[in-house]
Amino acid sequence: MSIDEIKQLDIAERIILVEEIWDSIAKEQESVSLSEYEKNVLDARLASLENNPDTLTTWDEIKNRIRD
Repeated sequence: MSIDEIKQLDIAERIILVEEIWDSIAKEQESVSLSEYEKNVLDARLASLENNPDTLTTWDEIKNRIRD
């Protein structure tokens, strides 16, 4: 299915298509691996969050900053 064909679908059909694509990716997630560098970056970010929980910004806070 091409992008042009997808654009011809109504919104509900496109949402269903996206859900089906996402589900297919989720089923194959074990085949996606992270490099050691990526694992280290994620571990460092998680540790930073755990050590500094007050630095967490909610999605609502981010949206409000953008709108101001």
